Amino acid sequence: MWCVMRVRVGSEESVRLQCQKKLSSDLLKGCYVFYYQEKKHIQGEWVIRENILFPGYVFMVTEQADRLSDELIRIKGFAKLLEAGGEVAALTEDEVDFLTVFGGKEQTVEMSEGVIEQSRIRVYSGPLVGKERYISRIDRHKRRAFLEMPMFGERQKVRVGLEIVSKS
Repeated sequence: MWCVMRVRVGSEESVRLQCQKKLSSDLLKGCYVFYYQEKKHIQGEWVIRENILFPGYVFMVTEQADRLSDELIRIKGFAKLLEAGGEVAALTEDEVDFLTVFGGKEQTVEMSEGVIEQSRIRVYSGPLVGKERYISRIDRHKRRAFLEMPMFGERQKVRVGLEIVSKS
């Protein structure tokens, strides 16, 4: 089961490392922070940078959610596990599939490339291929796409890197 821990924004990587160090591998099967790549124009050059896709969230894989909840008290920066009806909330199978495909093995959403044809966005490379329906708007100047997608039982707004190479 995948569950989601809420942490202080900016402490995601620190909390992930603490969890991997302090929690046993029979309790914690995996611990992830998802990133996205975007291009930034710095001193006349385009540089690819990585940012956190879901600020304030750490994703954990466990088979013992109740025991995990008790053990997380030892983690500095831990705020709470997301819950539903007083129980630790698990991500749905669709959400897990989306995250693992979208982020890949490295849990990083790479830059996508696309075009605008007759006012419609068509992505032809990268993790956004086939996911155009989630794009709510784009910022061509900053090479970003803003997505609205179902996650954690509600609509989450995230941004990812998208370079539009032509418009017709």
